Amino acid sequence: SGAAAGPPCRDFISITLGPEEVVGVGGYNNSKAWRRRSCWRKWKQLSRLQRSVILFLFAFLAVCGVISYTSMGEAWKSITNKSLDDQRTEQEIPRLKLANPAVLPAPQKADANHGDYPELSLQKPPKLPHVRRGPSNLQIKAPQRNTRLKTQHDTMRAVEEQVEVDKVEKTEKSIISWRGAVIEPDQSTEPPSNKITEPEKPSSVEAEDQKEPVPINERQLAVIEAFRHAWKGYKDFAWGHDELKPLSKSYSEWFGLGLTLIDALDTMWILGLKEEFEEARKWVANDLVFDKNVDVNLFESTIRILGGLLSTYHLSGDSLFLEKAKDIGNRLMPAFKTPSKIPYSDVNIGRGTAHPPRWTSDSTVAEVTSIQLEFRELSRLTGDEKFQKAVDEVMKHVHTLSGKNDGLVPMFINTNSGQFTHLGVYTLGARADSYYEYLLKQWIQGGKKENELLEDYMRAIEGVKKHLLQRSEPKKLTFVGELAHGHFSAKMDHLVCFLPGTLALGAHNGLAADHMKLAETLIETCYQMYAQVETGLSPEIVHFNLHAQKGHKDVEIKPADRHNLLRPETVESLFYMYRFTGDKKYQDWGWEILQNFNRYTRVPTGGYTSINNVQNPSNPEPRDKMESFFLGETLKYMFLLFSDDIDLINLDKYIFNTEAHPLPIWVPA
Repeated sequence: SGAAAGPPCRDFISITLGPEEVVGVGGYNNSKAWRRRSCWRKWKQLSRLQRSVILFLFAFLAVCGVISYTSMGEAWKSITNKSLDDQRTEQEIPRLKLANPAVLPAPQKADANHGDYPELSLQKPPKLPHVRRGPSNLQIKAPQRNTRLKTQHDTMRAVEEQVEVDKVEKTEKSIISWRGAVIEPDQSTEPPSNKITEPEKPSSVEAEDQKEPVPINERQLAVIEAFRHAWKGYKDFAWGHDELKPLSKSYSEWFGLGLTLIDALDTMWILGLKEEFEEARKWVANDLVFDKNVDVNLFESTIRILGGLLSTYHLSGDSLFLEKAKDIGNRLMPAFKTPSKIPYSDVNIGRGTAHPPRWTSDSTVAEVTSIQLEFRELSRLTGDEKFQKAVDEVMKHVHTLSGKNDGLVPMFINTNSGQFTHLGVYTLGARADSYYEYLLKQWIQGGKKENELLEDYMRAIEGVKKHLLQRSEPKKLTFVGELAHGHFSAKMDHLVCFLPGTLALGAHNGLAADHMKLAETLIETCYQMYAQVETGLSPEIVHFNLHAQKGHKDVEIKPADRHNLLRPETVESLFYMYRFTGDKKYQDWGWEILQNFNRYTRVPTGGYTSINNVQNPSNPEPRDKMESFFLGETLKYMFLLFSDDIDLINLDKYIFNTEAHPLPIWVPA
């Protein structure tokens, strides 16, 4: 009771810590083991739903990662493969640069029967106003090193029906002929040489304003109908073979390489016959094989097969045709292995051997100097100089030879000595004709820079004027005769009717104006070779009257010369004359010729036939053979003649080879 108060009472809580939990002695120290236990406690504290959501998200991210990795791997693999492919292509074709391989628009599918031709379908013009029929901007460049081929392969539709090929009896080979004319065994031979110049670089082709398509007219439709009728006979009775025999519903073989089909490829493209083209392309892809033990004529194989494949490649942009062209081009090269580098006439494309004809060691001058356009173009496309080198050396050699007469050349040249033979005979007909044609066309193809070619051409035309021109009676027609050892002959082959067109082409390219005047007089003569004959069709050879005789026309025809082989030369020149002058009479003359072909050479079951007698309208004596050049040249030039579209194979962009296959005029890089 009277005692003093004590100190206040405090409560304490005692906690005993294990040694591992004391900071600095084993507690939290950021170790991996501690973190795992901490995370595990946090994970156990989550609800089951939360844990499920997290697991699902992790699984989803994992799947996405796998998919992304796979996609990126495939893309990287594709890029790597493409790079390797590009490197291989650059190694294989180091010098090629092709600015625009697809030159003409794809043929439009025909529809709607039109006019008087029940089988005929009219091509629909493109709907877009800026698309035009004819070449789009062509810009081909001379070959350069370290560039690669750029080609656009158009995958063609599968054909709707398979053509049945009738089994027909095989026919024996006839003597190799000059452009289809059977002649004495003096002529099988070819071109090239072994010296090369770089392709000349021509002026570039300017880009043009796009134009409206030019509608196909009635006369062009008639040509399409004629082509389809001829093609029907070939499909039904000669598919894949060289030439149709329309009367016997059979075929004949020359080389066994489908000459008619290959010759007609670019014609079908130009005429817009898409289905026919696709079917023919399928045959080329699957059945055209050059690895076979067969002798072929170098000249004919070059102008028809190599020329046809190169032309079709340029028009369609389809690399299949370039690959085939390279194949046949390489197989023809053994022909140039001669002592003089003047090529042999015959090549075995399977064995890789070549030889002259059995009866002579000569080649014909026209053949060895009329393969240059094709081999030069093959070098330009592939970058392989050997093709151009071989053929250019031939031209340089012929340029230096003696034996010419004011630029006129003899008909034969020896493959051993390299010298002209059979001197003193000069003609612009068989065995010499296309020498003169290719002088001008090579000069144009290479950009008008190879002056030796122009010099030889101009000198030759002066030689023609001086030695070979005469006028007939009574109509005073100017014609081109022949000279044999100083004696003039009033004989003129139908083959010479290439000359008016060639002269006009030269005048168009800046040569002397009197060349066009001469062309105008000569095309009148070629037309009269048709008009003065009973069937309205020209014979193979005519003789002109130099002196007026009562009851005689200008044109005389010998019994051995009165056959017609469906040749193109006059129609070819009519095309050039109309294109350069716009004179409708040339179209009218061509229309007359087409009607007479239909009247006297058309076979009802399909096809057209050569005839033996142009002087007998009641019985023209059909020969039962349709030459491949009827589809490759005659009908093509007919179609172009009747067209008013100057851009349908523009002659400032293309040069035709002697089988009517258009090849591009080179432009500089």
